[in-house]
Amino acid sequence: QVQLVESGGGLVQAGDSLRLSCAASTRTFSEIAMGWFRQAPGKEREFVATISRTGKSTDYADSVKGRFTISRDNAKNTVYLQMNSLKPEDTAVYYCAARLAPRVAGTSLPSDYDYWGQGTQVTVSS
Repeated sequence: QVQLVESGGGLVQAGDSLRLSCAASTRTFSEIAMGWFRQAPGKEREFVATISRTGKSTDYADSVKGRFTISRDNAKNTVYLQMNSLKPEDTAVYYCAARLAPRVAGTSLPSDYDYWGQGTQVTVSS
């Protein structure tokens, strides 16, 4: 069982930055690939970014590439999403997700993940 708790969301203006955090309650965090997804009202949950167990491999949705950065600190059992140059279309509830071993890397498919956090709201005003 893995519990995930996101934090760091809020209301910002276009062009601002936010850093989301996701703390995992597990002794095996270094064996878990992690991902960030988001869901806007009336839309399906969509992939944002993913990071491998070691942090050496990352992948991003085209819509956030060059603006968002995913990272992790295995000593703190935490994954981060640094979001720069935010746009109104980035407004959504952001979720972190865990993909358990033996899978090494994350994917862009929500169905490939085993555990989800409750989400944190990000609102970007124009």
